[in-house]
Amino acid sequence: MNYEKELKQEAGKLLTRRWFFRDCGLGLGAIALGTLLNDKKLFSANSPAMATDPLAPKLPHFAPKAKRVIYLFQAGAPSQLDLFDYKPTLAKYDGHPVPAELVKDQRYAFIPRDAALFASPLKFSKHGQCGAELSEALPHLGEVADDIAIVKSMTTDAFNHAPAQIFMNTGATQLGRPSMGAWI
Repeated sequence: MNYEKELKQEAGKLLTRRWFFRDCGLGLGAIALGTLLNDKKLFSANSPAMATDPLAPKLPHFAPKAKRVIYLFQAGAPSQLDLFDYKPTLAKYDGHPVPAELVKDQRYAFIPRDAALFASPLKFSKHGQCGAELSEALPHLGEVADDIAIVKSMTTDAFNHAPAQIFMNTGATQLGRPSMGAWI
């Protein structure tokens, strides 16, 4: 058996339902498991492990206010650039080609080197005391802008949607690499 055939056979073993639930369910599944196990006080601050294990979870510095989290993963939803991620510089370069220095050593699937940049056609305005910039596509979200959290700090080098979605939802990288390339 040659190396390439053996590698494909091993990769095929990973692409099973069991693999999917083991590796792709790590994000929220682990949180849910922790919540379920907390009923038995296994992870509570008063557990015996706290007295002996310096790496055990500690009490927070302040009492949390949030009682629940609603996590929306909207695959196929409108782009964040059209909803709540206003990019004034992108608007400035709307219709112009991508600057060569940004793509000099990059290869992007399905995007030619001379592709033009396109800004959102929607209007953005600031809402609430927090000043969240929301588009006109979300007219009622502005009323509760101070009561929600918009997380913009998550990044990845993955350009294609599928690997980036897996990374965002699980934190898992393909084959232990920080950048997620094509699947085997």
